[in-house]
Amino acid sequence: MKQRTLTAILALIIFVPFVIVGGLPFTIFVYFMATIALIELLRMRKVGKYSIPAVLAILILWLLLPDVPADIVGFFTKSELVMMFAMLLLSYTVLVKNKFTFEDAGFIMLATIYVGMGFFYLIETRDDTNIEGLVNIFYVLLVIWATDTGAYLFGRAFGKRKLWPMISPNKTVEGAIGGILISVVVGVIFHFITPFEHSLIIVIGVTILVSIFGQIGDLVESAFKRHYGVKDSGNILPGHGGILDRLDSLLFVLPLIHFIHFI
Repeated sequence: MKQRTLTAILALIIFVPFVIVGGLPFTIFVYFMATIALIELLRMRKVGKYSIPAVLAILILWLLLPDVPADIVGFFTKSELVMMFAMLLLSYTVLVKNKFTFEDAGFIMLATIYVGMGFFYLIETRDDTNIEGLVNIFYVLLVIWATDTGAYLFGRAFGKRKLWPMISPNKTVEGAIGGILISVVVGVIFHFITPFEHSLIIVIGVTILVSIFGQIGDLVESAFKRHYGVKDSGNILPGHGGILDRLDSLLFVLPLIHFIHFI
């Protein structure tokens, strides 16, 4: 517990200043985290980080994230880059005589989109041209942290019914509901301190969605680990695991608040 606490404090000391500063330092930091997260996910399936598919995945990840200079991307749109990536992976299955299979190609394709989507919207949400970007990121972080804290406390105190024992045996229905309740309290307080342009009812509704999808994001990553038989996605954060272990909720929530045009 002591190591876990110290790691959490150290991670916050490193992460929060990058968020506040924004700009190029934040973008570089996000690229670094996204790259580590993708390598963690590929490692679960035992895809070597120096293999051709892994190198292709990392290159496409970098091109899919924002702030890539136009002369690097050239005249290709990002959707065209994704399609070219799919073609290259499928071609590779032929070149290696199906030692790298269609299922492997599908996994790498989806893994790159999954990681890239979340970190893309992390940079987009920060948006250095608008102070609201900083406010939005802290809103999302506080709601996710409140959900985790509420789920833990309510689960310990009242948890009886398992939420999804085949994927995450320690999570309970009572904990999930408690996480939502605490997140709403935090979301409402945040709205009163730093008002959004939306009404209180909308803020409450969005906070509930953020809490639910944050928990779904956590379960998705738990399902990966359960399927591939690993305890943590990585070991870069002692006591906490890897980047994916810490940011799995964020990868689901940030796209969501953009899709519903909350920000």
